[in-house]
Amino acid sequence: MINMFEVNETNQMIEHENLDVRTITLGISLLDCCDSDINEVNRKIYEKITGLAKNLVSTGKEIEREFAVPIVNKRISVTPIALVGGAACKTEEDFVSIAQTLDRAAKEVDVNFIGGYSALVSKGMTKADELLIRSIPKALSVTERVCSSVNVGSTKTGINMDAVRLCGEMVKATAEATKENDSLGCAKLVIFCNAPDDNPFMAGAFLGVTEADAVINVGVSGPGVVKKALEKVRGKDFSELCETIKKTAFKVTRVGQLVAEEASKRLNVPFGIVDLSLAPTPAIGDSVAEILEEIGLERVGAPGTTAALAMLNDQVKKGGVMASSYVGGLSGAFIPVSEDQGMIDAVHAGALTLEKLEAMTCVCSVGLDMIAIPGKTSASTISGIIADEMAIGMVNQKTTAVRLIPVIGKDVGDTAQFGGLLGYAPIMPANEFSCDAFVSRKGRIPAPIHSFKN
Repeated sequence: MINMFEVNETNQMIEHENLDVRTITLGISLLDCCDSDINEVNRKIYEKITGLAKNLVSTGKEIEREFAVPIVNKRISVTPIALVGGAACKTEEDFVSIAQTLDRAAKEVDVNFIGGYSALVSKGMTKADELLIRSIPKALSVTERVCSSVNVGSTKTGINMDAVRLCGEMVKATAEATKENDSLGCAKLVIFCNAPDDNPFMAGAFLGVTEADAVINVGVSGPGVVKKALEKVRGKDFSELCETIKKTAFKVTRVGQLVAEEASKRLNVPFGIVDLSLAPTPAIGDSVAEILEEIGLERVGAPGTTAALAMLNDQVKKGGVMASSYVGGLSGAFIPVSEDQGMIDAVHAGALTLEKLEAMTCVCSVGLDMIAIPGKTSASTISGIIADEMAIGMVNQKTTAVRLIPVIGKDVGDTAQFGGLLGYAPIMPANEFSCDAFVSRKGRIPAPIHSFKN
């Protein structure tokens, strides 16, 4: 039973160590909004979202006040729109109209972001899937709060290379469409392998088709809390180091559990999961890189970085699952470059490269995240990077993702400014050797042998 004593125990963490509930995300199924008439689809979507989510933000603020726990974001995830709009959408513009409806609904209920402008194409693409993917650049350029994702691979099905190639082209087109804002649209577009159905974090959140009509998922974060705890065990052995991380993750997750249960009760919506992810922000002292450096690295990217991250990720998960029966989503450590001052500093110092970040994604919770690359980078190179990251997820039976931002008009040595929680990023070099012939092959990479478990 969670009690107020446990919340009071975290006051120090909240006031001095950047502990927060990063997001309360209300998942809303839009399957009952399907219709052959696009106008009816848009009407049903708007009415359902604004009806179910009308009290989300005010409820979040009430919980903040009563429990003195910061809740940074209130968000919505919806059923992948390629499924919802499949019958009605005959053109890219039809899908863009749904994106605009989502944006309008998000503004009406005052949430930060709404995720689910998505397609699930790990084995093949329907006509609707392809139309939605091709509409992403326009959709993200005419909306403010809509986030998009495409799942192009899984351990069970392999990697859909036709979708990978198309997504590389769409990332580049989105960068062009939003170049006036340092290609910001790409910060709201994630390409996944093994995407989870219950992820509360943006930009990759959507509500899976196996979920209930509505569900509350909570994402909790606290890199600063873990860093502060590790300062007290400097020089100790790995056993004590791991135990400290687990205990800290347990306490942080309990806060998320409390908030999730309160939000569920007050909104009369079932509780789904708590996602304990060490998600950094640009704020000083809220950095995953600084945790790794506290463990013993001079800079993130130094030899030993991948091992330290693997240990951190695993101990966070172990501590989290002891604190809640329903830990889900991504849960672990995020390594977004633009959102982590320690990562940015490591790039400037020459310690951290794109290739080292790729190695780190083998053991972290997500993948290549919020990485700015030169605007001249070709679509095929972006597709090749996506394919590499999808292969890591497929073979290792884990979620991996790519959120690359080819910043139009900027090159290595420049900086891209995204603002807010998205921060800023130095432009990192991308390998310029060609992979055109590889990504131009049609079809899919088969699932690995160890996927056959029936």
